[in-house]
Amino acid sequence: MEDTIMNNQGINFKTTLIILGLGLVGGIGGYAIANALSNKTEKQNIIETQVSMPTLFDTKSEVATNIDFTSAAEKCIDGVVHVKTKYIQENEDFDNPLYQFFFGIPQMESRPVQASGSGVIISNDGYIVTNNHVIENSTSIEVVLNDKRTYDAKLIGRDPATDIALLKIEAPDLTVIPFGNSDNVKIGEWVLAIGNPFNLTSTVTAGIVSAKARNINIINNKNGYSVESFIQTDAAVNPGNSGGALINIDGQLVGINTAIASQTGNFAGYAFAVPVSIVQKVISDLMEYGMVQRALLGIQISDVNQEIADEAGLSKIQGVYVAKVIDGGSADDAGIKEKDIILSINGKNVNSVAALQENVSQFRPGDKTTVEYIHNGKKQTTEITFKNSENTMAMSKVSTLEVLGASFEELSKDDLKALGIKNGVKVTDINSGKLMSAGVRKGFVIVTINGNNVNSIQDIQRIIETTKGGVFIEGVYPNGKAGYFAFGL
Repeated sequence: MEDTIMNNQGINFKTTLIILGLGLVGGIGGYAIANALSNKTEKQNIIETQVSMPTLFDTKSEVATNIDFTSAAEKCIDGVVHVKTKYIQENEDFDNPLYQFFFGIPQMESRPVQASGSGVIISNDGYIVTNNHVIENSTSIEVVLNDKRTYDAKLIGRDPATDIALLKIEAPDLTVIPFGNSDNVKIGEWVLAIGNPFNLTSTVTAGIVSAKARNINIINNKNGYSVESFIQTDAAVNPGNSGGALINIDGQLVGINTAIASQTGNFAGYAFAVPVSIVQKVISDLMEYGMVQRALLGIQISDVNQEIADEAGLSKIQGVYVAKVIDGGSADDAGIKEKDIILSINGKNVNSVAALQENVSQFRPGDKTTVEYIHNGKKQTTEITFKNSENTMAMSKVSTLEVLGASFEELSKDDLKALGIKNGVKVTDINSGKLMSAGVRKGFVIVTINGNNVNSIQDIQRIIETTKGGVFIEGVYPNGKAGYFAFGL
């Protein structure tokens, strides 16, 4: 029931698009990878603040005018933190032919990995926003303030669909970066990027907004739904800047730096930030519900091209084309039909798939707003009530499997035979949650929970939902090592 892109005509960077820190773990890139894998100690005492002072010329008077960024930098630099994470990396390519000969399965090598990124303090009581890929799969999260104070961070929630995560620390005297209005950001406007590239803490770079509402197809959400409407800038951003602040010259947060376009993994002219219009909604939901409440139009859409514009009788290329309407969805209820052209939502023009996604992402199921659209050549306005992916207006709840913080895969008979067990379900992905806190790692096969055999993912959900108090899990790793874990619900 999701809104999907049928024919996105945004930029095609192909393989040159690299998420900051893209690799085995979020937040690692370039220098950070080398440090992590060689287990070198990160240098905490390197502080590099680069404040650009470009000179502009008035074309009429030809008098040079200095643009001063120092005030904005001073206001915000203490509001950006260094986010350090630890992971357990499973190397399935670890070569041990004798082990594979005797047991029929490859031996997995585990090694600790460190990574780092950035984060932005958004409240006096210690809430910090960062990128999901900075903290994804981490076993521990540490936050280092600009004054070098260090705190353990708690993961409040994350949203892979927007690549946003919310952390919490308990610390006094915090510098908060206030939210600006990303809707008001203009192309050509000066912005500053603040973060920790290459572990160089508190680095400030300047540039202009190059474009808005960029959909560059880099968020790889396993659930298939992603929201991309990036602010594009030419402020220098590199690996380690992920999760850091994009601010305007008034010292207000307008975006969270997330990605770069590069053939090398380092800055090559363009960077992309999640606008605060999306960030604010995501973190508000994570605080209140523990997960994002996602409103959907219930349509499949594409950008309008010249052919579509001519067919619809448009005088210019504008709006978003409705390729399909889902029965019983929000748009269907509001009377929107296939081949209609959506012009605006809540009074805001939407001239691309990315702009429409950004606009809709700010609503929850049950919210109402107006939609302006063209039907059979005539402009119309309708009121729409948003629904969720189940075509209801109910708020979603955190599921049992989300509480466990893991994804699972049922095993074939051959897999079970190779492991020497009769039943079990494999942990294929793990994030902050009950299992990770108990010490379970990716690849572990759960055989029993509280003495009950586990044959399917439904067994896990059923047993956990009917359990009160403690949970005891027995299982085995692919290398044959048994594991026993306990935790409370």
